[in-house]
Amino acid sequence: MKIKILIIEDEPTMRIGMSHFLSSSGYQVTTCEDGAEGLKQIDRGYFDLVITDLKLPKHDGLAILGHAKKFFPLIGVIIITAYAEVKTAVQAIKDGAFDYIAKPFSNEELLITVERFLKFRNLEAELNRLRESVSEKIGFENLIGVSPFMRDVFDRIGAIAKTDVPVLILGESGTGKELVANAIHNLSLRKEKACIKINCAAIPENLFESELFGHEKGAFTGATETRKGKFETADGGSIFFDEIGDMPLSLQAKLLRVIEDHAVTRLGGNEPIRINVRGIYATSKNLKDCIASGAFRGDLFYRINVVPIVIPPLRDRKEDIPYLIEHFLKYFGDKYAKPELKITPSAYEALMSYMYPGNVRELKHSIERAVLLSRDGLIDLKSFPDELSVNKTENAVSSSFHFDDIPLQASIMSLEKQRITKALKETSGKKTEAAKKLGISRKVLWKKLKGYQID
Repeated sequence: MKIKILIIEDEPTMRIGMSHFLSSSGYQVTTCEDGAEGLKQIDRGYFDLVITDLKLPKHDGLAILGHAKKFFPLIGVIIITAYAEVKTAVQAIKDGAFDYIAKPFSNEELLITVERFLKFRNLEAELNRLRESVSEKIGFENLIGVSPFMRDVFDRIGAIAKTDVPVLILGESGTGKELVANAIHNLSLRKEKACIKINCAAIPENLFESELFGHEKGAFTGATETRKGKFETADGGSIFFDEIGDMPLSLQAKLLRVIEDHAVTRLGGNEPIRINVRGIYATSKNLKDCIASGAFRGDLFYRINVVPIVIPPLRDRKEDIPYLIEHFLKYFGDKYAKPELKITPSAYEALMSYMYPGNVRELKHSIERAVLLSRDGLIDLKSFPDELSVNKTENAVSSSFHFDDIPLQASIMSLEKQRITKALKETSGKKTEAAKKLGISRKVLWKKLKGYQID
């Protein structure tokens, strides 16, 4: 289905020119020449986007904006404005307009603005879809992402959660393996029962067997009473072995026996105790390498690796970073009573470009630190660890640059100017190469250089 655009412009040449260009670009365009007709068109049929001049006969652009947003909240509005009306256009953005475009503008500039809105709308739709999915399936908890990688993870969780097959979760440290385990349990038929968690790297080897299987009174020195193990406690629910690759080799054969027999025998006891437990396992190690080195049993690996779920590192799914930033910013803002926090463009750019060897956990802790160190509702580069701001001298923006103090368009212009300057430096001032690097035409680059007064 074609994207439907309404153009409201009283100047015939401009109205016809925009209509012809956008129609030839594949959009379904409707035009009208005054505000009154524009309001009627909006009420008459659904439009994805309204492009309206600010100054119009019979209702101006602000009236169009207010009406459109009141009755059709998802509709996009782009304001056409003369240079002297920029201040009013900025107010329009605060009132809900997506952007403004100043006269005179080229067809290419118009198309870029339209495409930017559509990309923004698609991202917003993805975020809403994810939020709805999470609210419908509360088991997804803090698993956040819109990337193809994370969609695959969500799909696999949904496909196997209600079964009892063992699951092996693979991923680097900090990617969220425990969150996946939580989601599997909370979406399963066992969700009313316990999900017992064991960190195989944290339990001393001499206590491991007692922790897993329990013990009878007098089984060893200090065993003054009978105690249930983790398997018995998890009966009817799930048991999550984190870092299964670190389980002592001597315990691996006993774990395999429990998995196959569905029964445990306490230390010092003789009677097997039947259990009904779903096993979920996770590791940051390459278990096949561990098998080759003799540190992990091959038969146990093939028993637990029925359904593998691979969580990619954060550096491979950077499109998820904005949503994670939004989530952690709200979470820690609420936790530390610092609502409405804003991130400076340079700090945001640093967060987006960093490679995150510690994955989501590192991003989470970086945001928490930044929230704690923030002042006056602003998070800047100084709030983050040094490794996130290696290029801060190159990317720095004045710490007085508050999102609250500037309109959306101004922040976009600031980042755009930074990108253009950086591209020119990287191409030694060769404008054709810089334009190619930026994904714009040389003509558009020349116009932006003039507008930003870049030599």
